[in-house]
Amino acid sequence: MRTIHIDEKYAGPSSSPVTAAELGASCTQAALLGRAQLRTLHASFVGFDGRTHRGAIVVHRDVAGDVTAVFRRLYSARFPIRRMEPVATYGGSDRRSMAADNSSGFNCRPASAPGSKRWSAHAFGKAIDVNTIENPYVQGSYVSPAAGRAYLARSHYRPGMAVAAGVLVRAFASVGWLWGGRWRATPDYQHFSSTGG
Repeated sequence: MRTIHIDEKYAGPSSSPVTAAELGASCTQAALLGRAQLRTLHASFVGFDGRTHRGAIVVHRDVAGDVTAVFRRLYSARFPIRRMEPVATYGGSDRRSMAADNSSGFNCRPASAPGSKRWSAHAFGKAIDVNTIENPYVQGSYVSPAAGRAYLARSHYRPGMAVAAGVLVRAFASVGWLWGGRWRATPDYQHFSSTGG
């Protein structure tokens, strides 16, 4: 695994080794995906306070270029992001990460969607959730995280939301990633993936 740095003042990424300890509890199924397949991207982003912050997100090495391009576009457009920390910061708990309105990538966990159990695209480092409170996962009356209920009315745009013609959705679409907000049965407004799952 390597760490890749993205900075609005620096033209290209640089990398350095990352240890298994830095993945913490988010890598409980290490055999599923070798650590060498993952990268930690460090990126500048605009917070809800309008200021520049630095964050980190873990992704598969095959999509590191895509993710770099997306976060550069979001920074240029000044799209606000609440926080961006690896799920290991939250003990590998997707629920805790989402409740904190955290934007994250890799997490070795099953998919949230109903039906037969399968690994999430997050378990392969090929999915990212952005601004989880502003962009909740919805399955019938179930909303995750719970604070996302305030954002169920998607026609009332507020900062940080993913909407069909908005900056966030367009940024991911520019690299061919698909948006879970288009899923009719279980819209997952926070979810973007290179695999469509």
